[in-house]
Amino acid sequence: MAFGKRSAGAIPSKPAARPPVAAAAEPSAAAKPAEAKPKPAAIKPPKAPMEEKVTNVDNRSEEYYATKTTIFNALIDTIDLGQLAQLDQDSAREEIRDIVVEIIAIKNVVMSISEQEHLLDDICNDVLGYGPLEPLLARDDIADIMVNGADLCYIEVNGKIERTNIRFRDNAQLMNICQRIVSQVGRRVDEASPICDARLLDGSRVNVIAPPLSIDGPALTIRKFKKDKLKLSDLVNFKSISEAGAEILRIIGHSRCNVLISGGTGSGKTTLLNCLTGFIEPGERVITCEDSAELQLQQPHVVRLETRPPNIEGSGEISMRDLVKNCLRMRPERIIVGEVRGPEAFDLLQAMNTGHDGSMGTLHANSPREALSRVESMITMGGFSLPAKTIREMIVGSIDVVVQASRLRDGSRRIMCVTEVMGLEGDTIVLQDLLKYEIDGEDENGKVRGSHRGTGIGRPRFWERAQYYNLEQDLAKALDALG
Repeated sequence: MAFGKRSAGAIPSKPAARPPVAAAAEPSAAAKPAEAKPKPAAIKPPKAPMEEKVTNVDNRSEEYYATKTTIFNALIDTIDLGQLAQLDQDSAREEIRDIVVEIIAIKNVVMSISEQEHLLDDICNDVLGYGPLEPLLARDDIADIMVNGADLCYIEVNGKIERTNIRFRDNAQLMNICQRIVSQVGRRVDEASPICDARLLDGSRVNVIAPPLSIDGPALTIRKFKKDKLKLSDLVNFKSISEAGAEILRIIGHSRCNVLISGGTGSGKTTLLNCLTGFIEPGERVITCEDSAELQLQQPHVVRLETRPPNIEGSGEISMRDLVKNCLRMRPERIIVGEVRGPEAFDLLQAMNTGHDGSMGTLHANSPREALSRVESMITMGGFSLPAKTIREMIVGSIDVVVQASRLRDGSRRIMCVTEVMGLEGDTIVLQDLLKYEIDGEDENGKVRGSHRGTGIGRPRFWERAQYYNLEQDLAKALDALG
């Protein structure tokens, strides 16, 4: 079908001739003003479609992938997967390598020694490991891996998202790898249960959403954690917090303040929670509750609890609220909740209010005030028929400090403010900022410029608590350094 042409019936007819006008009324040609010809409208050239930059993670060619597919299919026809499953990881890899070398010789495949080694590693990873994800999981500079179907894979490096040339043979291979990941922690993902949260053995967080919910193939998201566990001093080096601000957070951790860490997705809440838990005394009994265990506490006396989804019959679910309620029967000294997102907020506040000082948790919110409003909403939606003022009194009596984290437009992560919960005036919760991050602009490279500045508070509400732990002088120096 040709576009832009009119049909015959759409051609306009010739306009009718004007009625004759008296010659006297017709001005002479010399008297006619010269009519300015309209300039033709400038036609803007169509914008070229934006090309997405692809980061070359591996240097494999199309010929390599074709050869790999041929040899992989021959391997699957040859090997006994039942016997292979009975071998340990190293023995299974040796068995696969021997068979692949034989297949290469039989099929007269010509390749260099280095190419053959790459091929052997790739096929072993496909059969026993995480396939094309292995080179990404081995890199410590990658924060997130996002797979959108077999042909699209993105990574986050230094706060920026990049597309890679990593790909899977097809969606079936990607789905098999997803099932391999979640089965290691006793979970499943299929059409009957297409959404799953899990974790890798190193603690990295995994989310899988499979067809039919994910239309273009399985969507796999992995939040990686650095092998070298970050400390608060590392956050100072990254300029996420100033030295004086880090000292205040250290005192908050040592003084057993109840802390709520608020922030958006990818703002560094869990990393900050890990750093704050570093100030827990080694002799304290700490119990963590998480949807997928990812906290990396260094203390010796830690009990890690993890929720459980329902089975295929829809029973057997253990919710976050079940875990938090059970914590209270386990003689905890501190309770750490990976993420507060439902009615367990009520039980956490109850725990904070009944002698479990120094408990911590994270939630999604854009400001400290919004974080407290979300806690109130979670309690209300949990079916607790309590007056709003009673809930706010419980919040004020339980939470001492809210730390707000944020991811800025240049990809950097900053602690935006450290805010105290002061009390209740009427029906309004009173908050007080100890320090704030103020943005001054951007440099020539597009990096956000700013600094952490104090608000002039001379004596915060937790001063007496710091005094009890002989930290009041350190607190006074840190507040003076903030200015």
